[in-house]
Amino acid sequence: MHDNITVRVWDPLVRICHWSLVGLFAIAYLTGEGEGRNALHIYSGYTVIGLVAIRILWGLIGSQHAKFKDFIFSPYAVIQYLRSVVRGDPKRYLGHNPAGGYMALLLLIMLLVVTATGLKAYGVKGYGPLAHSTRIAAVSVASAGEHRKIAASETNNAEDEFWKEMHEAASNVTLFLIALHVLGVIASSVLHRENLAKAMITGEKQVRLVPE
Repeated sequence: MHDNITVRVWDPLVRICHWSLVGLFAIAYLTGEGEGRNALHIYSGYTVIGLVAIRILWGLIGSQHAKFKDFIFSPYAVIQYLRSVVRGDPKRYLGHNPAGGYMALLLLIMLLVVTATGLKAYGVKGYGPLAHSTRIAAVSVASAGEHRKIAASETNNAEDEFWKEMHEAASNVTLFLIALHVLGVIASSVLHRENLAKAMITGEKQVRLVPE
């Protein structure tokens, strides 16, 4: 007979950042359509930047399973883990498994890309911390042997469209990765017979003690 003990795996900061990012990304994604400034969309994005920065810092100095060095494995380890998943007998990890660790890192990177492109698109409109980088003066170009002026607003409109499309593309890629992450959580929960979503709420996992 095997006994189980409860072990604290995820500290409060990890859990708060995780679920806050889930909610904020959902809010920002759902409020991203339409023209004009949407305060909820904008401030959700600002908060995401702050939380990602905190999570990255915590990944360097935080608790054991919060640190990147605890869940960033070699590519070989990831391949071996995925093969074991296909076989139906994956090794159980107390923290992130090799595939889950890379997904967590990739999602943090993509959230930075999403917010950076969003800030740039916002800045082209003359708002936010990147507003100073927009071009205000008209520019001159040569055309058919003579110079003509193009209004700065036309230049900014093209730049705005570019960064808006980049922002939307990054958001959709992130949404796709989130879907893969959810599927991975479900698969791991089934294979290991544990509720990983619940563990990210309570911070605790059950560990089976094998008698010697």
